[in-house]
Amino acid sequence: MKRLTLIIAAVVFSLTCTAEDRPITPEQLPAVAKSFIENHFPSEKISFAKKDDDFVRPDFTVILSNGVELQFGHDGSFEKIESKAGVPEGIVPVQISDYVKAQSPNSVIVEYEITKRYYEVKLSNGFELVFNGKYNLVELDD
Repeated sequence: MKRLTLIIAAVVFSLTCTAEDRPITPEQLPAVAKSFIENHFPSEKISFAKKDDDFVRPDFTVILSNGVELQFGHDGSFEKIESKAGVPEGIVPVQISDYVKAQSPNSVIVEYEITKRYYEVKLSNGFELVFNGKYNLVELDD
């Protein structure tokens, strides 16, 4: 089953690549991105990696062997994670994790994104939360 999931992910991944996207080897990722992966996913391997040259500064997308999708900025800085099984502890700031545990104890964070001004979180129950730079909830969508 895991192999089938990886094959499906590979097909979807290859179909989403545009002319500006190009597959890369894990060694071609910025050092900061490789370090993030090694620290948070030490037992996972990189199944696919691509570099997106759509803009002035490229960004990187990585799919791990467990199906987790990660996005990194041009310098390798972490920007986004999607994980159906839940985002691992230590990636989401503790203030946000504590809020989710207190307000929605039966949910897990399945998507987390850092923007210039906000932290965006999607929960397994379908709710989307937006926190400001001081980790205060500023928006809630269902």
